[in-house]
Amino acid sequence: MAPSPSTAPDVPPPALASPAPPPTAPDDGPPAPPRPESLSVLFWAFTWLALQGFGGVLAVAQRELVERLGWMSREEFVETLAVAQVLPGPNIVNLSLMIGDRFFGLRGAMVALAGMLAFPSVVVLVLAALSTTWLASPQMSGALRGMGAVSAGLILATGLKLLPSLRQNPVGFWPGAVLAALVFGATVWLKLPLFWIVLSVGGLGMTLALIALKRSRAP
Repeated sequence: MAPSPSTAPDVPPPALASPAPPPTAPDDGPPAPPRPESLSVLFWAFTWLALQGFGGVLAVAQRELVERLGWMSREEFVETLAVAQVLPGPNIVNLSLMIGDRFFGLRGAMVALAGMLAFPSVVVLVLAALSTTWLASPQMSGALRGMGAVSAGLILATGLKLLPSLRQNPVGFWPGAVLAALVFGATVWLKLPLFWIVLSVGGLGMTLALIALKRSRAP
């Protein structure tokens, strides 16, 4: 006898497939730091900071390259400046060569140097032509001495801004602060030549950094 429909086994309904997760964008890691888009951007950036640097370009370079353009971190600026300090020639010229080379190689180094020197040289030549009349006046001489005080304040402010970067230094914050204090004392009170300061305190700092890096890499 055929089984009745009421006695047929129950077949569970097929399970609904869960929707596929939406495709996710590939993880490209942290965004790349800003950099000059072209050689012309590099040229005008160094021209602009050079034209602002009455009495010294170092403070303006730190503000433009680190704070406004973001092409370098404070730590990178301090490290590059330290290398520029021990090389022969003006610090800011060495700095422009190294930064230009960092982004565009030899072409970038030459373009950054040209931006640093071209327009300021024209300004200096024009002022030199006027020096016998205009710059010799007592009013202008006093104004230029006032600009020197502003330049000293800018350099001091730049040093204070860069001081926190010692926390990332291999020798540590306090040893780095002691080295900075030694340089300050040797320059202001002992009035030692810069060559001997770089050779002695700079050599001590390099030795301490090498020892710290060796210890950090030891298993």
